[in-house]
Amino acid sequence: MKGLYLVTPDWDDTDRLVTVTEAALKAGVALLQYRHKTATEALQRTQAKALRDLCRHYEVPLIINDHLALCEEINADGLHVGGTDATVAAVRSVIGPDKIIGASCYGDLQRTLDAAAAGASYVAFGGFYPSRVKKYEVSTSVDIVSRAKVTISVPVCVIGGMTPENAVPLVAEGADLVAAISSVYQHEHPASAVAAFVRLFA
Repeated sequence: MKGLYLVTPDWDDTDRLVTVTEAALKAGVALLQYRHKTATEALQRTQAKALRDLCRHYEVPLIINDHLALCEEINADGLHVGGTDATVAAVRSVIGPDKIIGASCYGDLQRTLDAAAAGASYVAFGGFYPSRVKKYEVSTSVDIVSRAKVTISVPVCVIGGMTPENAVPLVAEGADLVAAISSVYQHEHPASAVAAFVRLFA
């Protein structure tokens, strides 16, 4: 796992979501996470299935944020869990050894060690910068990436206000994945934005 980890915005317009996502996938996304915090269950199901089919076509893994039942129902490639969601161990026991499980670790190295030991496929740190989408305390230090890399063997993802410019020091610290929402979905040319992130890992 290395490159841009694209996370979807809270768009109810499925056609728009699919169109922009397809342009991004063509440009070189490494992972896609479906995240829509305000959607109805019916809309989540519709959008997740559409994105699953798109991801299958472009051979990009689809990760579902939080919703284990939805992940199982559409046979997504994995699940991302936050600090208040089901534990990594509990999710792993349900979805088996082959699916991807990501864990939000914020700025907590001990949480990172616990997640990796419990079977997480990758860990995510952040927020590092103010976000246009998420509200959180911006308190994660850049050096947590390199500190984590010497203690765990799973990939490290960074999230929170990421742009191709401000992600540079985090990639230099060893980040394997840079997660982004607005920098791609609110960009005038989403494919160009993806390409700029991809170049960070060239």
